[in-house]
Amino acid sequence: MQKFARNTLSRALGLALLGVASSTAFAQQQAATPAADTQSTQAQAEQAQSTQDQVTELDRVVASGFRQSLEYSTMAKREASGFVDAIYAEDIGKFPDVNIAESLARIPGIQLNRDVNGEGLNVAIRGLPSSFTKTTINGQSVATASIGLDAQNANREVDLNLFPTEFFTQLKVYKSPTAALTEGGASGVVDMRNVRPFDNPESQVTYSLQADYNDVSEKTSPRGTVIGSWLNDDKTFGVLVGVTSQRGHIGVDGYETVGWTNPNLTNAQCGNGAANGGGFPALGQPCNVTGGNGWRIPDSIASRPGETIDAQWLRDHNPGLTTQQIGEALIPRLGRPVHMSGDRDRDAFLGSVQWRPNENLEVYADVLYTEAHRTNDRIDINLIGRNGAMVPTNMQLDANNVVTSATFENAQYFLEARPYVEDVKYWQFTPGATFWFDEDVKLDVQASVSRSWMYRESPTILFNSPVTTVQYTNNGDIPTAQSGLDLNDPNIGWTWTGGRVWAQNEKRVTETGGLNASLQFGDDRNNVTMGIAYDENSRTIVGFGDTGTNWQPYAFSQVPSSALPNYLSPGPAGFVTVDFDRFMADTNYAFYRDSAAEANNANTSAPTGGFDEANTAAFIMVNGESEIWHRNLRFNMGVRYAMTDQDISGPVTIGGVRQWQTLSSDYNEWLPSFSAAWDVAEDVVLRTSASRTMTRPNPSSMLPATTFSDISAQVATQGNPDLTPYTSTNFDIGGEWYTGGEGFVGLTLFNKRIKGYTYQGVVTRPFTDLGIPFESLVDAQQQAINSRGGPSVATVNVQQQVNADAELEINGWEAIWVQPLSIVLDGLGFMANYSKIDISTIGKDAAALSSNVYGLSPSLWNATIYWENDVAQARLSYNWQEGSAASGSNQQGIPFAQLYGEDRGQLDLSSSYTLVNVKSKPQIFFNVTNILGEERRSFFAFENAVNDMYDFGTTYTVGVRGTF
Repeated sequence: MQKFARNTLSRALGLALLGVASSTAFAQQQAATPAADTQSTQAQAEQAQSTQDQVTELDRVVASGFRQSLEYSTMAKREASGFVDAIYAEDIGKFPDVNIAESLARIPGIQLNRDVNGEGLNVAIRGLPSSFTKTTINGQSVATASIGLDAQNANREVDLNLFPTEFFTQLKVYKSPTAALTEGGASGVVDMRNVRPFDNPESQVTYSLQADYNDVSEKTSPRGTVIGSWLNDDKTFGVLVGVTSQRGHIGVDGYETVGWTNPNLTNAQCGNGAANGGGFPALGQPCNVTGGNGWRIPDSIASRPGETIDAQWLRDHNPGLTTQQIGEALIPRLGRPVHMSGDRDRDAFLGSVQWRPNENLEVYADVLYTEAHRTNDRIDINLIGRNGAMVPTNMQLDANNVVTSATFENAQYFLEARPYVEDVKYWQFTPGATFWFDEDVKLDVQASVSRSWMYRESPTILFNSPVTTVQYTNNGDIPTAQSGLDLNDPNIGWTWTGGRVWAQNEKRVTETGGLNASLQFGDDRNNVTMGIAYDENSRTIVGFGDTGTNWQPYAFSQVPSSALPNYLSPGPAGFVTVDFDRFMADTNYAFYRDSAAEANNANTSAPTGGFDEANTAAFIMVNGESEIWHRNLRFNMGVRYAMTDQDISGPVTIGGVRQWQTLSSDYNEWLPSFSAAWDVAEDVVLRTSASRTMTRPNPSSMLPATTFSDISAQVATQGNPDLTPYTSTNFDIGGEWYTGGEGFVGLTLFNKRIKGYTYQGVVTRPFTDLGIPFESLVDAQQQAINSRGGPSVATVNVQQQVNADAELEINGWEAIWVQPLSIVLDGLGFMANYSKIDISTIGKDAAALSSNVYGLSPSLWNATIYWENDVAQARLSYNWQEGSAASGSNQQGIPFAQLYGEDRGQLDLSSSYTLVNVKSKPQIFFNVTNILGEERRSFFAFENAVNDMYDFGTTYTVGVRGTF
């Protein structure tokens, strides 16, 4: 019934479009007939034409200063028929922020996702994860192979830190779609427009040099950019070339736990009466009420000969606690201080050509290339909780059973060194042309091809300390553990016993290609537009791993425990580090790295596999203007039809044989959209929109990865190639009051209903639907299948991600206020916005769905106070995000446990002074990022059970930019 209603709605909208198109064409014909227009109508027409010219020019304007960039953003918002926010560069090569993602965070409803080094990585829009945001450059799809320091990016996220802000003049966020926009962004579309030759009326060269100093890395990072544009005398042909280079450094001090856990007491230790510690309490019984059970208290230890650690012993040595409390005591699985340092180098090139020989033709081509080289000498020192053998004495707990202090005997540390080297490249070529056949017919044609690839090598070197006694304290901030060992001493007795030496690599390739054409009948404000689009998108992730097979035994033979101190030295964070270059050379690391076998997963946990998608779309759209009560009404309505053919590939191992398997699927969607803006007063605009949007399913949940868990081949685990897209039905209503210049006050209410969210379910399928050759099964499994009727009859219970029979509902509102305060001080002003989101689940599988929705801040706000005159400017900005659940429940086997991100705010300063009497008018600038040194933190179930904390410090920037 829902599908019938949806198709009926789409067809009805199609008929309406034909009607509107006919009336639009009739109106244009009537406009050519002489009429006795009144003076007021003529004035309105002149004003509309002036506004139209203004809006058209906004697509290629270059601002001069922060206030003018705000004013352009305000103008773009006012003239849009839907809900669109834009950010403009302050000048060629000068965006308001040093990172694209951080610039977008100034827009209401945008949640910024930061990497562990504090760098903005990607954005989420209006309560949906970042994979629901479609990112484009000049309207063409973007797919990056890069990943963050602590992320796997195995979905459809785009890491924006790969792209230099200097190459872009405009960012647009479409919160309500049009039929002409590329599908794929259920929450919205972010489009980045690069600078082009005709953006400036004259030839010029812009330069920028800066140095960043971070107080954690204690290093200076230089960065330079040159952008030159040339126009011929007739201004019909232009070339622009830009290059930028950055030699960055990271420095992060942090603390990680990899979750929290409690001891797995035996029945004898719990006091259940079983002899010799035999057996363990069942889940739900005393000493095992909540599960977890990540560490085992031994029955005896060498430092206490002749003593049996049973229930009485535990009570005697932990006064005031029962064994039931001890069995629920929470400690970090791996409490570890962590230190990261390394390089973040990036080089990029932009080339753009425009040719406009006459008023009927414009041809352009853009080339973007960027490459990054990144290293991270990561080291951490781990107090072993999980799978450990610590014995607690004098332990104290809070009301939530979080250990606040204890003396742990039989404790041990391990040092984990995980250096990595990563290289990422991205290029995109986008040619296009616009043809004007007469005043009212325009053809736009555009093509694009892109490729991104990444290679990361990430070995692990891990060795253990001697057994020791630790004094553990958790005062609610970061737990500390003190022992008699000097962990910064290479000679305390470090050993390979229980250690590991692994070589792991990861390769990624993403490719996109597309061609689209649209034909517009009418001017830019009153028209009928129809178009077609075809694009391809593919990605392959392959992990390689030698996880203890070859390199480890060879390394242990070349560097035994007795020689290990020769490869260690005191580290920068209070514990030893490894001489990586020497260790790698002496253990022939390069050979074992290059010969590592293909693995099922990369060390980032991203599964090996890939997908290929071919997408075909067609649309029809109407833009128009009318009057209601003598007030201008702008509207856009249209429908887009999109078809997707998809192949999902990945390795499977059946009967001991590893092979790649491909699963295919296809689907199609109707995506109608409508938006309207009504100038109800001279400076007041009311607007509304309704639409249906989509995001294609998570490829990682669709990978084959077929395994049988029993010899009868009745139960299998497999990816689900039949996952349907996420679809969102969206309604928005809002309005703005424009107060002059860049100033306005706005409020928007929105509702989204999303179908297609997934959870782990069980589906019964015929064996032949699994795509596995019957001959690949072992004999016993073949016999079992035949006994159930053969491959075409026998069914298998397949555990896989399935689309929930439920909807995710998001209700929210956004408020924004931009206000110049020239009456107080010339050039002074402020801007502020606030967003509030409420998420609920509806339907049969609502409970299963609700546990799979996380990572979304319920409220966000931004505030900036700025001042600017002809030669100087300064602004102070604060960005705040409320903390939220960062994972589903049942973390580390504890049903109630979830991870939560903490509230976080960041204060930044930007300032500059222009030397107007010096050639090139150099602008000296000084910026401070994260003035208050705010950390990024999360916790495990309880606020005093930290999950991770990263301190990336404060960064100071000084530089100069100018134009010849």
